[in-house]
Amino acid sequence: MEDDVVQLDSRLRVSLGKFGLAPHSRYLVTKEADGCLTLTPATVVPEIEARFLANSELLERITANRADPSRLVQRKRG
Repeated sequence: MEDDVVQLDSRLRVSLGKFGLAPHSRYLVTKEADGCLTLTPATVVPEIEARFLANSELLERITANRADPSRLVQRKRG
């Protein structure tokens, strides 16, 4: 890993253009007790999707249905 020195502008901003990792354009910033800032690539997830992903029982049921197609129910539209 290589270190670089950056200068904050008058509004306390720094350009991360040469440090950013494509295709990431959003980062979670964690401020440590010693003042270090850690940037972690992040993705925004809608609240309903986050609740779905947090429901392990529902995810297990879906995974089980994918593993056993005979458990899937066909529904007629119309």
